[in-house]
Amino acid sequence: MIPVTPRIWLDEDEIEETFVRASGPGGQNVNKVSSAVQLRFDVRGSKTLADHVKERLSRLAGRRLTKDGVLVLVAQRYRTQEQNRADALARLVELVREAAIVPITRRPTRPTLGSKIRRLEGKAKRAGVKSLRRDRPGGPDE
Repeated sequence: MIPVTPRIWLDEDEIEETFVRASGPGGQNVNKVSSAVQLRFDVRGSKTLADHVKERLSRLAGRRLTKDGVLVLVAQRYRTQEQNRADALARLVELVREAAIVPITRRPTRPTLGSKIRRLEGKAKRAGVKSLRRDRPGGPDE
């Protein structure tokens, strides 16, 4: 079991890892060694995650989620399999941890009486300044 939060754990049997060849620079070594990790986690079929966490995780995953509901993470940042495995697992745990946070629903509020009065006073002051700029007697037109 892999701990995500004090209440949420991921079952290691639900995570499938395959090793593929990494792309990008690396010389001859990149053509010989399968150091990149492709981690697959079935979000919809997971027995350890609650439904609301699955729903938010699906939304957070975006393009990394297949039509079947499988989350695919590819880690090829490091040169060794072990570091890439740890990186992919850490990214999965971070995604699930982020999905476990229940968003706070916004409750609409109303402006206070003081803020209404300050707003109206500011408007009145600005109107007074503008009114003084208009219709000046003895201007260049007269």
